[in-house]
Amino acid sequence: MESWKVNLISVWFGCFFTGLAISQILPFLPLYISQLGVHSHEALSMWSGFTFSITFLVSAVVAPWWGSLADRKGRKLMLLRASLGMAVTILLQAFATNVWQLFILRGVMGLTSGYIPNALALVASQAPRERSGWAISTLSTAQISGVIVGPLMGGILADNFGLRPVFLLTSALLMVSFLVTLFLIKERARPVQNKAGQLSGKAVFKALPYPFLIVSLCVTTLVIQLCNGSIGPILALFIKYLDPGSNNIAFMSGLIAAIPGIPALLAAPRLGRLGDRIGTDKILMGALVFAVVLFFSMSFVATPVQLAVLRFLLGFADGAMLPAVQTLLVKYSTEQVTGRIFGYNQSFMYMGNVVGPLMGASVSAIIGFRWVFVVTGVVVVLNILQFALVLRKRNQLAAARREG
Repeated sequence: MESWKVNLISVWFGCFFTGLAISQILPFLPLYISQLGVHSHEALSMWSGFTFSITFLVSAVVAPWWGSLADRKGRKLMLLRASLGMAVTILLQAFATNVWQLFILRGVMGLTSGYIPNALALVASQAPRERSGWAISTLSTAQISGVIVGPLMGGILADNFGLRPVFLLTSALLMVSFLVTLFLIKERARPVQNKAGQLSGKAVFKALPYPFLIVSLCVTTLVIQLCNGSIGPILALFIKYLDPGSNNIAFMSGLIAAIPGIPALLAAPRLGRLGDRIGTDKILMGALVFAVVLFFSMSFVATPVQLAVLRFLLGFADGAMLPAVQTLLVKYSTEQVTGRIFGYNQSFMYMGNVVGPLMGASVSAIIGFRWVFVVTGVVVVLNILQFALVLRKRNQLAAARREG
């Protein structure tokens, strides 16, 4: 088997365990904070927000630096650093005795981030360009699978064995990622010999054929994550609003939250392969338009079943959008700076994870649940307009270069 395919299979399992590990903890953080002695509603909400956000904020700051280091020192080293670092910090979280210790450890965890973007960069740099869309889309199914399985596994563990064992199992799974990376992943003997890692951010973008397109794709990544996160804070409350007499709100919320992962898992490789044939930018634009239609439709639902159906359909767009962005980043950058570009994109992704829930909670508090879907749809429309303008500019420049 070709070495890039072996690496793809290996990092698939590494990304699966990473996605599973992170997702099985996040739903239970407020319960763990309560267990650490924070009980009032106001304080619990505040600390839950802080401990959730600090990881992504720190990650957003350090992601470009890790990307630069990956370009200079190699991506396998960064994969080992991220998996081992997360394993250790999550293990320590299991033994936290107060909320301040948990908060600090969650911040340190942000410093250890970067497994998934470095895995993407590794696969992108080794897969043949004509198959990069399929390879990246296939790899994206790993994280999606982990996010589907993680909350279910975490819930079973928490109900039967308590919250601290969830952290212990999560740490063990990340050690599996570390061992898979250490023994199975093969990288070229030496990263590309150049000084790209020492270039300033401005110099890196000046070296790109279409730097404005890279910026646009990073903004699109932020919008995609913002859309995914804006619904999270209000989902359970909205379901309760739609069906106030239900006795299984928690189960319905978990099901409706997870359901987009199933079509995303099935669609991602197929849409990636289709993008390789007809153009990845067309797949991305189509998925964004489809998402707009679904978000506006969600604002009119009358039952949880209708919401579940629309969320299921949204999964097909989810399976196309981020892989398409990542494929375009590969296509319009060079191997010498791929790690740096993916690091910048990861920063935008983390910021979307922070801004999305804040936007959703604020809109629902001010003007109501349904307006969260409307505002989210409007944000996607604005992104479609900016992306369309950028594609038009790219086409004009490409035509001018051909004529010149």
